[in-house]
Amino acid sequence: MCLAIPMKLVKIEGSKGIVELSGVKKEISLDLLKEVEIGDYLIIHAGFAIEKLNEEEAKKTLAVWEEIAEIQKQ
Repeated sequence: MCLAIPMKLVKIEGSKGIVELSGVKKEISLDLLKEVEIGDYLIIHAGFAIEKLNEEEAKKTLAVWEEIAEIQKQ
């Protein structure tokens, strides 16, 4: 199974970007998306930004991931 997670774009360097989630930063490719801006939430899969999300949807998805992580700790 493959998972894609929303991450916030914090830096753009040409066709590469730096995204962040919970303090973890990762370099990703922006080749598959057009017109992204710093602050956008992007769905990241296998090192590529594959979709742009609005902030509300991204936060809902991240909240679900946090719930799953809490259940796994129990």
